[in-house]
Parts: sequence; C-alpha cells; structure tokens
Amino acid sequence: MVKIRLTRRGRKKVPFYRIVVIDSKKARDANYIENVGHYDPRSKKLQLNRDRIEYWISKGAQPTNTVAKLIAKEGG
Repeated sequence: MVKIRLTRRGRKKVPFYRIVVIDSKKARDANYIENVGHYDPRSKKLQLNRDRIEYWISKGAQPTNTVAKLIAKEGG
C-alpha cells in the first residue's frame, strides 16, 4: 500500500519534514516515490502540491492522520 506521510529532515532539535509518497513497508527516511510538500513545525510554514496529492489519493494512496490534518488545515 502507498502512503502519504512525513519524513524527517533537519538536525537535532531543529525538525523539518517533507511530505512524501512512499510504500508503507519502507522505513520513515527511506527512498520515496515523490515529494509533494514540506512542513516546518517551528514556524508553522506549510507548502503542499495539491495537484499531486489529489492525483495520488485518486490512485489509492492513504494519507496518515498527521498528513490528513495538515491537508485539512491548509484548506482541503
């Protein structure tokens, strides 16, 4: 199954997350299929590629709970 989930970037105590499309069996920071956005929790800055997220959801990808909340927060 394909998931839309967060992968952590940044250094210690300075988190930064990419929102990626990845196989659910792979590790959190493994190679992903496509990068569809990013989120900075410190500044609350969120950028999403809505077209690609809708495309992957139409193909059966499931967003995680956290990503679903971020998508809803962004206005979708």
